[in-house]
Amino acid sequence: MGTRSFYVYILASHIGGTLYVGVTNDLIRRVGEHKLKLIESFTEKYDVVKLVYFEQFDDPENAIKREKRLKKWPRAWKIALIERDNPDWIDLYPEIAGGGG
Repeated sequence: MGTRSFYVYILASHIGGTLYVGVTNDLIRRVGEHKLKLIESFTEKYDVVKLVYFEQFDDPENAIKREKRLKKWPRAWKIALIERDNPDWIDLYPEIAGGGG
């Protein structure tokens, strides 16, 4: 069995909009669920469905620790983190979901 990956991700409603930090072991499936509004939650209510940032981890403990830390960060830090790698807040989902183009 291959090594399992775990992901910490940030979803946004739009540039500078509402942010959501989550953790998952299946990034494509999880973000897809958010996009299809299958998860009745904060993200559904505020239309927070753009994947603007993610990090990959080899073990769940580190991923969960990172998620908890990011949730406590000031909003400005999260925005700086997103913009360091994704200054235009492009939705990264099509890229990871293999819809390359």
